[in-house]
Amino acid sequence: MGVATRLPQARRSIVQFGSFLSRLRQNPLRSIGLNRTRNANPLKFPSYCVGTALAGPTTTLCHQWSRSMSAPITWLESLTNTTSSGQLLTAAKSGDCASSSCGSSSRPTDMDSATWEKVKDHPCFSEEAHHYFARMHVAVAPACNIQCNYCNRKYDCANESRPGVVSEKLTPDQALRKVIAVANEVPQLSVLGIAGPGDACYDWKKTRATFERVASEIPDIKLCISTNGLALPEHVDELAEMNISHVTITINMVDPAVGEKIYPWIFYGHRRYTGIAAAKILHEQQMLGLEMLSERGILTKVNSVMIPGVNDQHLIEVNKWVKERGAFLHNVMPLISEPAHGTWFGLAGQRGPNALELKAFQDRLEGGAKLMRHCRQCRADAVGLLGADRGQEFTLDQIPLELDYDGGKRHAYREVVARIRDDHSAAKKEAIATVASVNIPGSLQVAVATKGGGRINEHFGHAKEFQVYEASQTGIKFVGHRKVEPYCHGGWGEDATLGDIIAALEGIDFVLCARIGDCPKKQLLEAGIQATDAFGYDYIEAAISALYATKHGSDRSQLTA
Repeated sequence: MGVATRLPQARRSIVQFGSFLSRLRQNPLRSIGLNRTRNANPLKFPSYCVGTALAGPTTTLCHQWSRSMSAPITWLESLTNTTSSGQLLTAAKSGDCASSSCGSSSRPTDMDSATWEKVKDHPCFSEEAHHYFARMHVAVAPACNIQCNYCNRKYDCANESRPGVVSEKLTPDQALRKVIAVANEVPQLSVLGIAGPGDACYDWKKTRATFERVASEIPDIKLCISTNGLALPEHVDELAEMNISHVTITINMVDPAVGEKIYPWIFYGHRRYTGIAAAKILHEQQMLGLEMLSERGILTKVNSVMIPGVNDQHLIEVNKWVKERGAFLHNVMPLISEPAHGTWFGLAGQRGPNALELKAFQDRLEGGAKLMRHCRQCRADAVGLLGADRGQEFTLDQIPLELDYDGGKRHAYREVVARIRDDHSAAKKEAIATVASVNIPGSLQVAVATKGGGRINEHFGHAKEFQVYEASQTGIKFVGHRKVEPYCHGGWGEDATLGDIIAALEGIDFVLCARIGDCPKKQLLEAGIQATDAFGYDYIEAAISALYATKHGSDRSQLTA
């Protein structure tokens, strides 16, 4: 193609983009395909026209438009990738609502306003927030005062994705430089955590020094720590003074007889303890620390590793104990025990629970302490949205020695997200009303390929995980995720990988994604799983409600589009 041909096309592209920006300023939600269309029959039509093709000329037209205009629909993702804060600021100022009120409608009905303010942008303490906000961990605390049979800390590992693993250890000054670099490039960033790779409370001097440096440069970032709890009580007052509002404690037992099967030794009071004595001290310190945090209004999440045959049934008691002592969330995680990781459990052949076993056990805990089900068991140097780690983009050798913090993109992003969350919240309410109105009982397990933003916006072949939702007459809820290796590599699908993906999706009824080819769709169907891209770029709950209503109330053939 010659220059004479390319220039007119370039000018047309500029004019088209300018026209889009003009529409964006006049009506940002409509211009990006978020305007809601009300339908007379909620059992047949989804609440949002974008990305749906169940029935009717209006929804079909919108579906065709969404396919040809996918860039505007992935607007939120595009904004987070921009290098110009001006674009974000323009979008943020183009709406009619003020940031002080935007986003308020997404608060859960069972949560008070004060608690919502603490968790609404913390991806680990709010399932809703994890669609929009990112966290980062800095590896400044390598020392640990405990040995767990499921842990093998590694300080120069880029390949494993599990707690206790980092690519490089950092000093507090290096951590500050890294946080500024990430904050300048990742506008979703809202939380800085220290999760080891040892213990943040035991390696306290480095933890405190890091938080003090970051708080002075980026005062609006939330600070949180993860700890085994052994040294927690002696630092609770300092945590409160430093305005650290979120703490995670790993509690795997409340019975020392169970604990001695998990912890070979602890180091406490300048000496090493083993066996039942070690587990007893650890238990007492964990309970004391949890109670002290609750008394000071610091939100606490309790992590528990589910180890089949060791503590799985015992975690029912753990759930009761931590609820009584004020834990905000209880996160029951599967044991990671691949032999290649070199942990004691892994080398001894101790298995972890599969996805169905984990969900069944979590379901048994409903009614106790509130559960977290969206944990990704992050590395101690993780960066980005949960399930989309970008840590390898921000190693020290890639970060300038001198850089200044620019909060423009982060602040503008928050304003944009506040408006989108209100719209998303309205979609959820309509979706819940739709499934509640279905007369035929039943449940549906749906796996979703998503890049974030609460939308079905990832291609099947590019997905590294699928978020799993359960739909029934009682509502639509996030119940977990399934990690997979991407099916597509260089534009070609891998048959062996597809087999592993199908195995990982055991128990799933439907897969929703932005795109899927005929070959994987056919093989999924042969395994009893229906896959469709007919809802591409729609809100997740809106699509699932339409899927659920159609499955239980009309022709299922429309779902295989």
